[in-house]
Amino acid sequence: MKVLKFGGSSLANGEGIKAVTGIVAEAARDDRVAVVLSAMKGVTDRLISLARKAEEGSDGLKDEMEAIRAQHFDAVRSLLGPADQASALMPLAIMCNELEEVLHGVELIRECSARTMDLVMSFGERLSCSLAVSYMCARGIAAVLVDAREIVRTDERFGSAAVDFPKSYTLIREKLEGLTGVAVIPGFVGATAKGVTTTLGRNGSDYTASIIGAGLDAKVIEIWTDVDGVLSADPRIVPDAFVIPALSSEEAMELSYFGAKVIHPYTMVPAVERNIPILIKNSLNPAAPGTLIAAAETIKRDGALPITGIASIEGISLVNIEGGGMMGIPGFAARIFAALAREGINIIMISQASSEHTICLVFRTAEGERALATLNRELAPELHSRRIERFELMQELLIVSVIGENMHGTPGMAGRLFSALGRAGINILVIAQGSSERNISFVIEAKNHALALRTIHAEFLSGRRK
Repeated sequence: MKVLKFGGSSLANGEGIKAVTGIVAEAARDDRVAVVLSAMKGVTDRLISLARKAEEGSDGLKDEMEAIRAQHFDAVRSLLGPADQASALMPLAIMCNELEEVLHGVELIRECSARTMDLVMSFGERLSCSLAVSYMCARGIAAVLVDAREIVRTDERFGSAAVDFPKSYTLIREKLEGLTGVAVIPGFVGATAKGVTTTLGRNGSDYTASIIGAGLDAKVIEIWTDVDGVLSADPRIVPDAFVIPALSSEEAMELSYFGAKVIHPYTMVPAVERNIPILIKNSLNPAAPGTLIAAAETIKRDGALPITGIASIEGISLVNIEGGGMMGIPGFAARIFAALAREGINIIMISQASSEHTICLVFRTAEGERALATLNRELAPELHSRRIERFELMQELLIVSVIGENMHGTPGMAGRLFSALGRAGINILVIAQGSSERNISFVIEAKNHALALRTIHAEFLSGRRK
C-alpha cells in the first residue's frame, strides 16, 4: 500500500487535478493506493472568510460563495465532456447548497463557534475529493470516495482535534483493507465518536496521510507539493541551496521546527512510530527524485557534508534577566516558566549561564512585550530588593539553526561555525545546543539574516550544488 497526499498548490485548477490523476494512475499500476487530498488552492481561506462575514453580517457573502462554487464547477467543465459533467456537478452542487445553509444559520445567530467553523472548513477537502473522484472515474481509474469522518476518530477539541489512534487505526483497516480501487480521502477532517465534524489543525492533510499510512502499515507515504524536496537552505536567500536527497526523521523535525519547508513535526509522528518512510515530491515536476525522510540508520549519507541543512525563524525577541540574587535559589526558574505559561506565552529557546547570574529567554516578537510585562509583575519583589538587577528586551532578531546527523561526535563543529560567522562580522547573542549534537541554534540581529545563511552554506555545503 502507498499513501499519496496532494496539497492545495497541486489542486489549484483543472490542469492541476489532471496532473494529480496522472501521478495516481502511475502509482496504481504497481501498488494499492490511497490518496489524501487538501482543498483546492485558496478555498480554505475563502471558507474562513465566508464564516467570518456571515458572523458579522458583512456584505459580499454571496459573491464569496459564488467564487467557491465557480472554482469547482469551472474545473469540472475544463476536465470533463458534456456527457460526464452532470454526474460530477451534482454532488458539488449539493455540498455547496449545504454550505450555504450552514452559513445562513451563522448569519441568523451572528455567531460562528469553533465547532461550526470546523464544519465550514471541512467543505474544502470534501469538495476537492468529490471532484477528483469524478475525474478519475471518467479516466478509467476505479476511484472510491471515503469520508475521513468515518475513519479518523478525534476528541472534541475543535480547531485542532486530538486523534484517538487505536480507534482510528481499527476503523481505517476495517474500511480500507478490503477496498478495491483507489481510496480518495479528504485530508484535515475527522469526527468525534458522536459523528461531529472536527479538523486536525495546521498541516492537517499531511497528518491525515500519516495516520492513514500508519493504520495500513503502508510501505511509503508520499507528500506531493510544489517544490522538488527539502532544501538545504531558503533558496530566496541562498542561491546555491540544493535539494537534500535524504533526511532522518529527527533532522526533518528539527528543520521543520526552525522554519524549513518540510511537513509539520507532529504530522510525522504516526509514520515515524511505524517506521514508514516519507517521500517529499513535486507534483509539478514528478521526475525529480524528491527527499526521503526515514529512520537514521537507513539513510545513506554523503560523508563529505558535515551538516545537512540550515533553517531560521524570523520575528524574534529576547529577554535577559540579570541579577546575583538568582544564584543558588531553588525554584527560581520554575517561577519564571510558570508565570509565562499562565499567560500562554511560548518560550522558543532558553540559555542560562552556569553562574546563574543571567537567564536568557527567546520568544516570538508578538509575545516579547507581554513576556516582559509578565516578568515585571511576577518578579516585582525581587526587582524592588535588587535581587534582580534588570530586565533587558531586545527585538528585531532571528534564530538560525544548523542541523545534521553528521555533526554528532565531530570535534570542532561549533568552533568552525562561529569562526566563520566571526570572520563575516556577525555577532552572536545567544547559543543553544542539544545533547544529541544534531542542532546548534543561535540568535543574531535580523539585519544579518542573509549574510549568516550564505556564510554557513558556503562554509559547510559549498562542495554540493543543485
